[in-house]
Amino acid sequence: MAGFNVAIMGATGAVGQIMLQTVEQRNFPVKSLKLLASARSVGREYAYKGKMYRVEELTEDSFAGVDVVLASAGGSISKKFAPIAAKQGAVVVDNTSAFRMDPEVPLVVPEVNSHALKGHKGIIANPNCSTIQMVVALKPIYDAVGIERIVVSTYQAVSGAGARAIEEFKSQAKAVLEGKDYPPKLFPHYIAFNCIPQIPQSDAFQANGYTSEEMKMVNETRKILEDQNIRVSATCVRVPVVSSHSETVNITTRKKITADEVRKLLAAAPGVCLMDDPKNQKYPLATLAEGRDETFVGRIREDISQEKGIDLWVVSDNLRKGAALNAVQIAEEMVRQGLLMAK
Repeated sequence: MAGFNVAIMGATGAVGQIMLQTVEQRNFPVKSLKLLASARSVGREYAYKGKMYRVEELTEDSFAGVDVVLASAGGSISKKFAPIAAKQGAVVVDNTSAFRMDPEVPLVVPEVNSHALKGHKGIIANPNCSTIQMVVALKPIYDAVGIERIVVSTYQAVSGAGARAIEEFKSQAKAVLEGKDYPPKLFPHYIAFNCIPQIPQSDAFQANGYTSEEMKMVNETRKILEDQNIRVSATCVRVPVVSSHSETVNITTRKKITADEVRKLLAAAPGVCLMDDPKNQKYPLATLAEGRDETFVGRIREDISQEKGIDLWVVSDNLRKGAALNAVQIAEEMVRQGLLMAK
């Protein structure tokens, strides 16, 4: 297979670093590699397949000859540079929210709606991390019996707020255990030994009382499943966990399905690891999902409050499947479909 000229935009960030690792781990066919970041990161070096690569400053001239850009540098940066890269002939897989709801931009989870890639115009959006793991788990059920309504509550790790958030959590937890004070800086309240029903940390709440994170789950789920009639209600909570998001998902299906039938569907579903043996304390945990590519599903049971209800517990590494891995899988699927051509 021919190699591709790859650029990682936002290469020094948490997701950018895992993008680099994932490209290497999955042996994506790379002919040349560019690591792009802001001016303050220029000169840093990172290893890829035994060779050191220096970070270059991201400019409008960074994309000459590039085939694919894996981008995770922030929404405002993507809005500026993604169209420039696409105009120069690169395909941009963007991990920010900048283009997700643009009707001209496919919003893709490869296990769910890879067919949507065919209509791309140079930019493809990576969904929100919480949305990704939920739709991976729900797609087999949706295909089998349909879904009328989703009620989801998330338990989101601090890594979703970035490296500085992880440091605040760890330092705050240490201070609390030592009887010291560590006032919140990034979060609106203490995150150590606490749960905060507000994501993102600021400017979160909309006129309808939902946060922007919650509305992302509503709107992105409908777009990915291509079904504007699904009723979705989300509550997104930041919890004192370093990595991996957990979710309780309650669905109302169009046709009745049993818990055993759901288990059979998910056992055969791409990207899913069924872990559902609660009698032996075997169910998905954030600590088990960390560093793994799969979306873990367990605690599957029929909702005793309604005839067509199913409850699930869904856990996935938010920096891998929820971000970097999904982006690389999109690039892989582009290659498989013949939609990504080497220069």
